[in-house]
Amino acid sequence: MMSAAPPPPPKPQRIARWYFGGLSAAGAACFTHPLDLLKVQMQTQKGKNVSIVYVIRRVLRNRGIMGLYNGISASLLRQLTYSTCRFAIYEGAKERLTPKDGSQIPFYMSTIIAGIGGFAGGFVGNPGDLVNVRMQNDVKLPPEQRRNYKHALHGVYKVATTEGITKLWAGASMNCSRSALMTIGQIAFYYKFKLLLLSTPYFKDNVGTHVWASILAGGVATTLTQPVDVLKTRVMNAKPGEIKSLPSLILNTAREGPLAFFKGYFPAFVRLAPHTILTFVFYEQLRMRFGLIKLTKEVEYIRH
Repeated sequence: MMSAAPPPPPKPQRIARWYFGGLSAAGAACFTHPLDLLKVQMQTQKGKNVSIVYVIRRVLRNRGIMGLYNGISASLLRQLTYSTCRFAIYEGAKERLTPKDGSQIPFYMSTIIAGIGGFAGGFVGNPGDLVNVRMQNDVKLPPEQRRNYKHALHGVYKVATTEGITKLWAGASMNCSRSALMTIGQIAFYYKFKLLLLSTPYFKDNVGTHVWASILAGGVATTLTQPVDVLKTRVMNAKPGEIKSLPSLILNTAREGPLAFFKGYFPAFVRLAPHTILTFVFYEQLRMRFGLIKLTKEVEYIRH
């Protein structure tokens, strides 16, 4: 009598390396930067609302097609600091808190971890974010008012030497709050939506699932962060002494109408949705191809 063949060994799981988040987000920024630039310019527009078509025409008239990539070096610097930090904290904490039986951590715990990671990432990435906002907004200013940073590091140096090092963290409180909300919306909800999709018979762990989960997470993230994002952008773009306090900024913005807090919502979502999609598609591909191999339930790893 022939003995039954032993069951095949379980397929090894892969987990992301700590720097995959920053690389993925920087890669996504290369494609979505023009949309981010349009969002910033609409948010810093005071008075009447302007259409995205008007902003595009103004950029092309002042700087040409390459004007849409004004500040790309600062955008990359921001992602390599901000996103590396928030993904590393989230994935590291999640891996430590995951039960040994492999079950998922509660969603409330996932949102707390994401919020902490996002808050820390916002602080670390604030200098790059500040220079990014300024470089993007330069396009619409008269030549005599432009800051004319050559690249991100030049911008950081100029801010530190002419306005003081602490100026690099202007708007940090709002930026950290926004980053916490963004990370909850993007990362915590991405994994939640991904698990919900995989629990149905219609989805597998592939690019299609990653795209759908990213779109849903991008919608949540945009809605959570837009009011804070508008205030943060105005603080970072303000001249010294222009904004007296956060309450006064909120009041002045409210005088423009309730929708002023959602200025640039459409370009923000149009930018954030593809950015979220590309970030997680790149991230999942890096994890699946180059991630650490998890050998046992006792969390033993080897480098691939």
